[in-house]
Amino acid sequence: MVKPKLKTKPAATLCLSASRDIPLNKLILSQSNVRQVKAGVSIEELAEDIARRTLLQSLTVRAVLDETGAETGMYEVPAGGRRFRALQMLVDQKRLAPDAPIPCVIRTEGLAEEDSLAENIQRAPLHPLDQFRAFQTLREKGKSEAEIAAAFFVTPMVVKQRLKLAAIAPALLDLYADDAMTLEQLMTFTVNGDHLRQCQVWEALKNGYNREPYHIRRLLTEGAVRAGDKRARFVGVEAYEEAGGVILRDLFSDADDGWLQDAGLLGRLVAEKLESCAAEIRGEGWKWVEVAVDFPYGHTFGLRRHTGEQSALTEAEQSTYDSLKAEYDALQEGHEGTEELSDEVDRRLGELEAGIEAFEQRPWRFPAEEVDRAGAFVSLDPSGALRIERGFVKPEDESPAEEEVASEEGAAAHADDDGSHDAASTCVDDESDDATDEPDRPIPDRLLIELTEWRTLALRDAVAKRPDIAFVAALHALCLNLFYQRGQHSCIDIAARQSVLRSGAAGLSDCAAAASIDARHQDFAGALPADPSTLWQHLTAMEDGDRIALFAHCVALSVDAVFRPYDRRSGSVTHADQLASAIGLDLHAAGWRPSADAYFGRITKAQILEAVCEAKGEEAADRIASLKKPEMAKAAEDLLEYCDWLPKVLRTSEPSVSESLAAEDASPAGSDLPACPAIAAE
Repeated sequence: MVKPKLKTKPAATLCLSASRDIPLNKLILSQSNVRQVKAGVSIEELAEDIARRTLLQSLTVRAVLDETGAETGMYEVPAGGRRFRALQMLVDQKRLAPDAPIPCVIRTEGLAEEDSLAENIQRAPLHPLDQFRAFQTLREKGKSEAEIAAAFFVTPMVVKQRLKLAAIAPALLDLYADDAMTLEQLMTFTVNGDHLRQCQVWEALKNGYNREPYHIRRLLTEGAVRAGDKRARFVGVEAYEEAGGVILRDLFSDADDGWLQDAGLLGRLVAEKLESCAAEIRGEGWKWVEVAVDFPYGHTFGLRRHTGEQSALTEAEQSTYDSLKAEYDALQEGHEGTEELSDEVDRRLGELEAGIEAFEQRPWRFPAEEVDRAGAFVSLDPSGALRIERGFVKPEDESPAEEEVASEEGAAAHADDDGSHDAASTCVDDESDDATDEPDRPIPDRLLIELTEWRTLALRDAVAKRPDIAFVAALHALCLNLFYQRGQHSCIDIAARQSVLRSGAAGLSDCAAAASIDARHQDFAGALPADPSTLWQHLTAMEDGDRIALFAHCVALSVDAVFRPYDRRSGSVTHADQLASAIGLDLHAAGWRPSADAYFGRITKAQILEAVCEAKGEEAADRIASLKKPEMAKAAEDLLEYCDWLPKVLRTSEPSVSESLAAEDASPAGSDLPACPAIAAE
């Protein structure tokens, strides 16, 4: 009987390198290590980690041979140089014995350079998600955030961020692990801890064109109010949280970044605090006090303002103020050019600034008869601070004698107010979205009014900063009166009455141009005499530069480049284009942005696509072409958020060479006209 043959396992042919402990003082660093660039390599942190956990990975070594090929008893380290240097550092610090046994793998085959290269190339880096989950596991096992940070040489904030990432919806973490989502996108989901909402947002985005982090963050915080909003700053996030409000925070943005979820609660807190502040103002005796978070730009137009006077400083107060100012100036001069001030100097400068500001912001005094008939506006400035505007007198509260003078002097100035307001209020946006819409269809009149009001305000600010152009603009209007039949060929009203911008365009009151104009106006108002009978003497005594700047400001306030459907002033529109070109007006720099609310939601789909195509190309326009109009408007806002695209009506053409030369030669100082005898006599 033949016995069946038994199957046997093939003999193993792979033989691993031998390993044993070698005294540290028998090891030397090999010159065959391929890691030459040491950037980002921290020996100190590795030494601390070895001291904490001992050596977790053996060194790869080769025997050092003499000239005859015999072993010398020394070993070189071609792979593991960082660990070797960290061990030497521990010896230098007296924390490790010089002859401490080190676990080593002894290589005999191949090249030393090959060992070093293979060890670095074959090493698989830890996926970031594994690090997030490992931190979470350590936290669950009782380790504090500070202990985890100390153990892995990171800051506690980094640990907080990693733990926040590990707490995102598991479905999204799986997508990140499969490279279906970037780390930047994953980080954005930490602003909202609701796993269901996180998944809903990703489902809405995964097949869309825009998955940028800022867009994801916007969807996750929809309906919330940013912590940087002036209402949130006014109330304070602490007060909001104490009232039961919830804040979503983004650990990967600035420390003060976050979103207040309960807009209704915030609105109530703002109203209550504003009313409390207004009660104090009413206690001063004003006839009326109006309160609002925002007032429309130009809300004080037509009201006379009594500026009041600041209470005089006593001799002691003046002496204290002068000493504070002198010390502040000396500190500033002594550290001019210093890149970073010391904590002590910085603290002292802050104290001096606070002391000086306390003197400069001392209360204003108003005559009792003015307080009895005047009022105040209480609102918020863009930074969230309380804005109090005192001393405004309504026309109906003027004394009979003043009313008579005002009516005679200002009849012409206010002749068209009612008509312009009524006509503007009846202007309705045409936002139909029918199939016949064409890109060249005129934009709605109401929107055109708002856009040209933006342009007018920016023009006013820009003209005030270019006195030479302002002078030419005024001279242009004067020449039309003296040498030509009067016509609507100038946007400059030489009567210098400031027209009201009534449309309530979003952001108009808080834009940079509005702030610049208001600050400049207050500076001039404070410098001019209170008694108008002495104004002429004051103006003739002014320095030329100050007088020209004041002239430019007054001319700038008369700029009116607003489109009005009932008043077709083609000549003034053309002149506004010329003025903007001469100044180099930039509406994007002035603060206008093409948002869904302010622009894209107010035009047709064809016009939206045309704008996107012009700014971002046909491919971007094609990606949003199938969207409904609200989604298309929002998508267009996101696409154009960081570019400087402007609608045609807001663009400024480049000035011609002749216009540039004319502007350079048009200043009063360079004129060849004969001098006025009256001025020369001065």
